[in-house]
Amino acid sequence: MNYNSIALSIVLVFFAPTMVGAKTWQVYMLNQSDQGAMVFKPAFIQVQPGDQVDFVPVDTGHNTQSVVVPEQAQPWQSKTDEKISIKLIQEGVYVYQCSNHQIMGMVGVIQVGTPTNLSKAQAFAKQWQAEVVMNKQRLDDYLKKIK
Repeated sequence: MNYNSIALSIVLVFFAPTMVGAKTWQVYMLNQSDQGAMVFKPAFIQVQPGDQVDFVPVDTGHNTQSVVVPEQAQPWQSKTDEKISIKLIQEGVYVYQCSNHQIMGMVGVIQVGTPTNLSKAQAFAKQWQAEVVMNKQRLDDYLKKIK
């Protein structure tokens, strides 16, 4: 067995399990749905480390911006009307919003594996609730779905 074969074996042992089981999720940015005005759909998803989330602008005028992420996780912010794909590696709770419609309560939550930073997300929710004029209970409702 040569050096290249050993190196390839090491890469496959450590990285193949995360690549094989990874799933891609779609989150749509909408003006209106059965959940109300200015929503992400689905607004709460539970994924595994290594999964990817594609934020898809269906209606114009929306973006996505992370506002709570676990330690060592990469924050994100898309441009208005831009599709963006995020690979979620770190376990925890990710809270994101449409910065253009934050005041209207356009927010969503992603749980990746174990919710390691749930208390941080809950503290943010109290502050967030004071800043929105519509759908004030939306973020709390999503956080209650975390297991």
